[in-house]
Amino acid sequence: MLKIVRDVRINSKAAKFYKFNKSNSNRLYATNKEIVSSADVVVIGGGIAGCNTLYQLTKRGVNAVLLDRAKITSGTTWHTAGLVWSLRPCDLEVRLLRDSRTVYSNLEKETGDYAGWINNGGMFISRSKVRTQEYLRLHTLGKAMGIPSQVLNPDEAKNLFPLLDPSVFKMALYSPEDGTIDPAMACSALVKAATKNGGKIYEDCPVLDIHYAHNFLGNKEVTAVHTDKGVIKTKCVVNCGGAWGPRVARFAGIPSLPIVPFKHAYVVCDATPEVRGGPNIRDHDVNLYIKVQGESCHVGGYEANPHMLDQVPDNLQFHLYDLDWDVFGVHMNSATTLCPKLATVGVKSTVCGPESFTPDHKPLLGEDPNVFGLYHNCGYNSAGMMFSAGSAIQMAEWIITGRPSYNMFAFDVRRFTPAQLSRPHWVREASHESYVRNYGVVFPHDERLAGRDASHDALHQELVDAGAVMQTRAGWERPGFYVPGEKIRVQQYDWGGTNDYPRNLDQRYEEVLKGDYTFDFSKHHDLIGREALACRNAAALFNMSYYGKFYLTGPDAQRTAELAFTADLRKNDDRVVYSLLLNDKGGVEGDVTVSILDGGTGQLHGPIFKGRGYYVVSSGFSAMHTLAQLRKVIQTHKLRANITDVSKQLCILSVQGPDSQRILQRYTDAGLSNDAFPVNTHRNIHVSRTPYSVENKTYTCRALRVGWAGELGWELHVPSANAVQVYKALSAAKGLKSAGWRALTSLSAEKGYHLWNSDLRSDDNPIEANLGFACRKDGEYIGNEHVSKAKRNGVTKKYAFFTLDDKVAVFGQEAIFRNGEPVGYLRRGDYAYYLDKSIGIGYVSNNGSAVTKSYLNEGAYEIEVMGRKHKANLHLKSPFDPTGQRILGNYGEQGMDENAHEPHAGQNARDGGSE
Repeated sequence: MLKIVRDVRINSKAAKFYKFNKSNSNRLYATNKEIVSSADVVVIGGGIAGCNTLYQLTKRGVNAVLLDRAKITSGTTWHTAGLVWSLRPCDLEVRLLRDSRTVYSNLEKETGDYAGWINNGGMFISRSKVRTQEYLRLHTLGKAMGIPSQVLNPDEAKNLFPLLDPSVFKMALYSPEDGTIDPAMACSALVKAATKNGGKIYEDCPVLDIHYAHNFLGNKEVTAVHTDKGVIKTKCVVNCGGAWGPRVARFAGIPSLPIVPFKHAYVVCDATPEVRGGPNIRDHDVNLYIKVQGESCHVGGYEANPHMLDQVPDNLQFHLYDLDWDVFGVHMNSATTLCPKLATVGVKSTVCGPESFTPDHKPLLGEDPNVFGLYHNCGYNSAGMMFSAGSAIQMAEWIITGRPSYNMFAFDVRRFTPAQLSRPHWVREASHESYVRNYGVVFPHDERLAGRDASHDALHQELVDAGAVMQTRAGWERPGFYVPGEKIRVQQYDWGGTNDYPRNLDQRYEEVLKGDYTFDFSKHHDLIGREALACRNAAALFNMSYYGKFYLTGPDAQRTAELAFTADLRKNDDRVVYSLLLNDKGGVEGDVTVSILDGGTGQLHGPIFKGRGYYVVSSGFSAMHTLAQLRKVIQTHKLRANITDVSKQLCILSVQGPDSQRILQRYTDAGLSNDAFPVNTHRNIHVSRTPYSVENKTYTCRALRVGWAGELGWELHVPSANAVQVYKALSAAKGLKSAGWRALTSLSAEKGYHLWNSDLRSDDNPIEANLGFACRKDGEYIGNEHVSKAKRNGVTKKYAFFTLDDKVAVFGQEAIFRNGEPVGYLRRGDYAYYLDKSIGIGYVSNNGSAVTKSYLNEGAYEIEVMGRKHKANLHLKSPFDPTGQRILGNYGEQGMDENAHEPHAGQNARDGGSE
């Protein structure tokens, strides 16, 4: 474990200066009267996140109060550099940044006070080819999203920022909408506007406890906030505690909120007149940033050996640490290399304070899955000034309407699993890597090294022995692809060899990952292709055990299913149905397969229960999100239904491909023909340890005739205790090739199946996503009125499938051009090995007007990849097996042993799946 630093030294001069100068203006708006007895919402924490949240809530007429144990901005907000950028490698973050800039730029007009917003632009510096490619991707995404930027050569960059040495770097990306925001002025303007709208602010009001009660379903609900000035009754609390966020969460009985504080520093240089009016600088290749403040440069960065703090004491306000020059010195060296004149400029002052980081470098937002009414808005990874204003808009909508208008899953606290949160070493290791890699290149297929092995399925060791190279999703280890003959194990995190920790001797996993450190095709492209084509031409074995698996039972299980699921579940008890879960706005919160059950045998794959029940299978990385959605339905409608999570107790082995029926038939006495085992049905079957065995031991499992590859195939849902034996039997089968998730996601994209949180999200309506078939025509499922409205009135964006004639790698975030004009961007990109083409999936818009089939078909399309446009062919659905013959086993001479079942229109579309 990394050495824990407990340093409570305070730079008293800076503390007194900032305490006097930065708190007085905000105290004008603090409430001096007795604390209120009740409020609609209580916001805890008076930093930039809390002030923005209060502002957005009161702007919408919510009776909200803000509590701070000391003064507004006194935690970590007051010492922040306040940089606000425009471009990030994620469409959600680009939107939030745009909203933040809008809020900050309009505050002066709204309040009459200068809010500290300076629009001086920003510049990214590239010293390497791969960084240049990353910036070109940002430039392309900006075109699609209306964010202006300009690619500059080194001399052009020097014209904008005269201190630069053009011989040090290769190019720059200039973004004119970037700027800086003064934290004290911004908070002052926000609280002034909030109090004008009826909000109340209580400083020097520490929270002592958050009260909650158990409702008749046994779920926790917030009831009040206990402060040293009294109790405020409320049903909603927003935790904006920043580095103290975990402590606030513990008041509500949440034992772990994944936030770790680090020391972060920058220095204020003496005046350099040449920089006045110049843009802020980010030199990612050396982890450096330079903020321009008048004629001074503020120099900071993210070092490889940061000081990790145990925790930040409650009694520290306007707190600074002494700067450790042994750690920080690398940034000064980088700055003087980029800007030689800075070597001759003195340092006026230093700023070193705590900043909070999270395991995946994303903030923690949204309602806690364990306590209804407790929301989080913290953990901004030193980016609170730039994200919190935009995030607060979404938080306000989240609280008032139940869900945000943007797809906020990447920030949603429900993305973490209990297994992850229960491991303190995972939180610390992964948060350390987040800090160290803050400015790292964001490669499409990169994998983290820290916090691994949080969850294994029962087959993990067998897969590693078979050559699996593991990925991590939601803490689960899953096989990405296979390197036959190798055993490449993920090593313990070695902290990058810093702080006297030795580097791992076995670095083979890291070496394999380097094959994906590119924006071109992976070095493993052909290997993954062989796995994909084995599935298309013969058969492949996939381990899908990390999927979420839940039983929905109880007296109101059917009513819960009718509300939560869009599909028609009034079917026989052997059916498997692809369904969506929608929010009240009609956005897709998840896609699942639902097996309809009627009792069982008392085994894990067939539990005994009364009445009708459902076996729900979801994506693994969004399993907690899906589970929370179902629980919210039960809570909101006060239903007597139970959800049992059996994700760890069951493994899934999926046999897919033209030969899957022949291979699987050797191991079971169950009929597998179309008549005996139709598509989209399930049943319990026996699987033997050896082919055609009569006396040999057999294992019972639930078999589902579904798949995510677009081929004939079955999923075997096997109790974990028997999974190794079943795996060993199947993996020894001749003609069955082990394949990983890289191949499977390629196959699913080629078939045109959706991937939730990618080409299907909470801000997509099913009609926009071409998933109207998954929504029943009648019934009261949540969001149905928005589906009906979209059917009647049309939609302003539409799902589209693209193939490219040029063999160029696409990953998502590439701009879509129609007749020379940007109309969207790819949500998902991959290579279709059977079609032998690069493919992309995105949504095409029409400037707010309806998108029709004729509009889609009549356009000439191009996809821009790193600044270069490539001709693209639009398809309303994937050209791969458009009538679904392969799912039915109709391969001609290569087909099933028995095939008397004829396909009907749309059957292939109902064979859904989710990663």
